[in-house]
Amino acid sequence: MTILRVGLAQINLIVGDLDGNVEKILVYVARARDLGVDVVSFPELAVTGYPPEDLLLRPAFIDANLRALDAIVDGSHGITAVVGFADRDENGVYNAAAVIHGGKLASVYHKQRLPNYGVFDELRYFRAGADLPVCEIAGVDIGVNVCEDIWYPGDPTASQAAAGAGVIININGSPFHAGKRRDRQEMLAERARAYGVFICYTNLLGGQDELVFDGGSMVLDPNGELIARAAAFEEELLVCDLKIDDRKPTANDRVTRVQVSAAPSRGDKPPLEPRIAPELSAEAEVYSALVLGTRDYLRKTGFGKALVALSGGIDSSLVATVAADAIGAGNVVCVGMPSRYSSEGSIADAKALAHNLGIELIIVPIEPAHAAYLGMLETPFEKLGGSPESGVAEENVQSRIRGNIIMALSNKLGRIVLTTGNKSEFATGYATLYGDMSGGYAVIKDVPKTMVYDLCRYRNSLGDAPVIPESVLTKPPSAELKPDQLDQDTLPPYDVLDAILEAYVEGDKSVPEIVELGYDREMVLNVVRMVDRNEYKRRQAPPGVKITPRSFGRDWRPPIANQYRVE
Repeated sequence: MTILRVGLAQINLIVGDLDGNVEKILVYVARARDLGVDVVSFPELAVTGYPPEDLLLRPAFIDANLRALDAIVDGSHGITAVVGFADRDENGVYNAAAVIHGGKLASVYHKQRLPNYGVFDELRYFRAGADLPVCEIAGVDIGVNVCEDIWYPGDPTASQAAAGAGVIININGSPFHAGKRRDRQEMLAERARAYGVFICYTNLLGGQDELVFDGGSMVLDPNGELIARAAAFEEELLVCDLKIDDRKPTANDRVTRVQVSAAPSRGDKPPLEPRIAPELSAEAEVYSALVLGTRDYLRKTGFGKALVALSGGIDSSLVATVAADAIGAGNVVCVGMPSRYSSEGSIADAKALAHNLGIELIIVPIEPAHAAYLGMLETPFEKLGGSPESGVAEENVQSRIRGNIIMALSNKLGRIVLTTGNKSEFATGYATLYGDMSGGYAVIKDVPKTMVYDLCRYRNSLGDAPVIPESVLTKPPSAELKPDQLDQDTLPPYDVLDAILEAYVEGDKSVPEIVELGYDREMVLNVVRMVDRNEYKRRQAPPGVKITPRSFGRDWRPPIANQYRVE
């Protein structure tokens, strides 16, 4: 039996910051070496940051990434490191893992399974690899592969295990959605049991545009039992000792054996207590994803401060709270923009929330602009045949005035605007283009309305006292664009609406299938038609944190101009 000490470095990297990524990787290499780690693994495409998308189409970027890998090779001594990078040969570019030891590049593995669904578009950039190296590291045969390679039974994992690999190191950029961490662990347990191997699953951490990578790196034994797990949504070097039994390999013409190191990096290794970080609740992991995604989007795009239009409603209250938790209350300014229809209760709730969070709230009444707009538009509306009755156009003037004001403040102060619309509203078009949709980042655009309430209650459960006023949670939701307006004047109750939206958007269910679940046919038809006809709005919305398995934008891409109609 051999004791192998492994390190899983789940770190937060920045796409395109090659120098910064190299520096951080080498810091963690040194940290792992100091802990007596034999082999430390880093996330998928760690050198470039993940996902680099169309940067991969630039030859100069690939060149720079290869030079950055050389710097990691030169700086890695006394330990073996597995590092994700973009490789290249005469046939194309590969999503690759470098095995580095003693200041030398010992082996390179090219990812074989290239995902091309949902948020993944790897066939656009990469060629699939074919070689199957098994590396002897510290006297243990180890198979290295990349992300999707392990999500399905068979090769490369099957051949690597059959050729004698007792350990599989799988490096990942696996993005978060609610519930996915449980699915990952169950899948990895199946692979570990099927092939009788330890699996060291290293996942990326951090936000990148709309994606959040939640970490949660883990080690499973050959029985599929979890023996170590890093925290979710935090950088961490997870270190674990594996007790490896000798294996009898079978011949495999596809497998290439590479000797990296025949002995452990050093003998003096005090025993480690295995660390299994606790599971988060469903609300805690979604809230953490929103905070991390927002913080990293602002940090990685160069914004240190944010603006939030705070109405006193539940959506803007949640966004303001997430912003304060993400970048600090002192870096958030909320803007209240009451109209003639804003209730005193909503204004009071906005003030109470700002006080509880310790954020600045400025009030900019919109009535002068509102009255001026209505006066200016009265004659054109009449001449062009518009209805003399006040309607949606007049209501949306208020939202567009607010959008204009907060974007003017953004322009003047150099602060990013965080928009406040939720997934239920974006799905049905219950949002105003160039109004409340205006901004730089849509924090809760993938959060259904019912989940918004759950997240607010979760956040209020933290600390000594609630920060979101209880009245925000209990009053009926309203856009307050006309007297006595309620969201349910236009939309079904949110618990019903969100269930229909989940069936249609997440589940691809047809109208008859949704009706069979117990919903009124006319209601289902109306919701589905709202979703379909409002795609043009969603295409113009800012990016926002992906929370559900199928977010609008990266996962949902119907044609805007199409004549297919559901019946």
